Amino acid sequence: MDQNQHLKKMAEIQPSEKRKTRFYCDGFKMFLGALCLSFISKALNAVLMKSSITQIERRFDISSSTVGLIDGSFEIGNLFVIVFVSYFGAKLHRPKLIGTGCFIMGLGSILIALPHFFMGYYRYSKDISTNPSENSTSNLSICSINQNLLLNRTSPEIVGKGWEKESGSYMWIYVLMGNMLRGIGETPITPLGISYIDDFAPEGHSSFYLGNLHAIAMIGPIIGFTVGSIFSKMYVDIGYVDLSTVRITPKDSRWVGAWWLGFLMGGLIAIISSIPFFFLPKNPYKPQKERKASVSSPVQNEEKSQKANLTKRGQKFTESINGFFQSLKSILTNPLYVITLFMTLLQISSHIGSFTYVFKYVEQQYGQSASEANILFGSISIPTLATGMFTGGYIIKRFKLTLVGIAKLSFFTHALAFIFHLLNFALICENKSVAGLTLTYDGINPVASHINVPLSYCNSDCSCDESQWEPVCGDNGITYMSPCLAGCKSSSGSKKSIVFHNCSCAEINGFQNGNNSVKLGECPRENQCARKFYIYIVIQILGFLSMALGSTATIMLIFKNVQPELKSLAVGFHSLTIRALGGIPAPIYFGAMIDRACMKWSINNLGKQGTCRIYNSKLYGNTFFGLSTCLKFSALILYVVLISAMKKKYEGKNTKSSEPEGKAVNEANLEPLNGDATADHETHI
Repeated sequence: MDQNQHLKKMAEIQPSEKRKTRFYCDGFKMFLGALCLSFISKALNAVLMKSSITQIERRFDISSSTVGLIDGSFEIGNLFVIVFVSYFGAKLHRPKLIGTGCFIMGLGSILIALPHFFMGYYRYSKDISTNPSENSTSNLSICSINQNLLLNRTSPEIVGKGWEKESGSYMWIYVLMGNMLRGIGETPITPLGISYIDDFAPEGHSSFYLGNLHAIAMIGPIIGFTVGSIFSKMYVDIGYVDLSTVRITPKDSRWVGAWWLGFLMGGLIAIISSIPFFFLPKNPYKPQKERKASVSSPVQNEEKSQKANLTKRGQKFTESINGFFQSLKSILTNPLYVITLFMTLLQISSHIGSFTYVFKYVEQQYGQSASEANILFGSISIPTLATGMFTGGYIIKRFKLTLVGIAKLSFFTHALAFIFHLLNFALICENKSVAGLTLTYDGINPVASHINVPLSYCNSDCSCDESQWEPVCGDNGITYMSPCLAGCKSSSGSKKSIVFHNCSCAEINGFQNGNNSVKLGECPRENQCARKFYIYIVIQILGFLSMALGSTATIMLIFKNVQPELKSLAVGFHSLTIRALGGIPAPIYFGAMIDRACMKWSINNLGKQGTCRIYNSKLYGNTFFGLSTCLKFSALILYVVLISAMKKKYEGKNTKSSEPEGKAVNEANLEPLNGDATADHETHI
């Protein structure tokens, strides 16, 4: 009789439990879907910012170091709220906090694009009229002996009509503020999203969901590179000007694509992804009550005690602060953790600086357009990095590597990547043949310095504006900074097909009997440099693959060398350090070093130095790769120190252990990699 009553009671409870379980599943799946969209959005916006660096630099007429500050502002915004999110995030409504972050991230992306609508039309030359429909080539300066070339000067009337808002102004500050907002908004997404999944996923399924989440997030970079390529081919003022009157092409060093369209799209996607989070519960029903009892009970008891006794709350806060500093002292006095921290700081600083300016490098070094650079790195980086990370994780699991073995794997892969990196020095192209910068104006002799190259007798009487940059290519393969400086006396054709004739500087270089004419645009790179470009692509693929093979091992080293209860703090402090000392300064000092390789600066309407038009290719390459080499080599030295210290620590323990050699290290240091060990850096795409 009692057994029948028990069965009847259980039958009444089961429908209620099923409804609760169904509610839990539906809420968790909705959260997972919304989080996937937010991960796609943040990866999309990250790629758009990196791929638009050159476009932003040209549009706002600023230097590489300034645009590096804009890029680093993302990390500045992140640092503003990372402590708040890390400490209070788990105690607040996590879905709503993530939704708020996505909304702020979307607003930041839209703010980045807004200056485009408040600035004047883009003037790629001082010669063009204030009316964008009149950007014809008829007013290009040619050699006019003993006449003042008024067309090369910007009149006060032009400045008074709104051009002061274009170059030489501080409209780029809005881009910096928007990127900072984007960093603030993105902060809670990864740590709170991963912790939510780890808390409420079915037992043993969290790693599966996290793997799917990061796999789906790769859609973001794919979309980012694709739309970045498409928009960079569109002229910046598309829809506002007659494109047939624009005489520059996407391969011109003055070309600016429709960079703002990508940020508008990314901002809208981020805002849309925020909506579902506001309709999700703080804690969905969990069938695994036993598993979460240890987590939920302290939180509930603490909330009750806070309401009951404010004094007790203050005491707990003090104890919490003291415990925090004791834990922080523990990891900072751990030599293995400190060595790993500085080692990864050097590595990631190299990656951040390189990735920030790699698009610019490909454009300047090999003459590729921004669109081609986007497609190139999108097609080689995403599949290569994904394959390398998967293979690296499989190697660790398949061979059951000890912690020392993991360190050796990380060292070997990064040493291999370093060797491939050194090959880049052999792929640096020779300087372009540019009259007045690398050659004398008559094109006969090379010059020792590009500064104050004297005019030649072929253009000294032409009254040219030497600050002008309207490059033309001669039949002799030499680029001239303007038709006037090439000594051209006449022209034919119109718009992009205009040809300048009777160019006295072009005919001196042994081409007196040829067609002494020049065409708009810089001369293309020589065939040898084009062949180096294809080798460069192969080297990048091998370098990306080697680096990705050791990425999982490197992440594990961050938290496996500390006590288990300090893993979250170790990863969080590592993330904070990397952002503060790597993410912010690296783009700035990389940009400052790149600026030193500039040979020709633009001059804005206020007479100040603007953006760089052409670089010394050899100096650019040696500076760009040299700085990365110093950082990478220093990291490899620390790898050797780390492995030596780990051998002394862990091999000693194994000797004293009664277990077989290596087993203790495996069991102590190779538990599954879960969500609290995942560090989110924008630069790791």
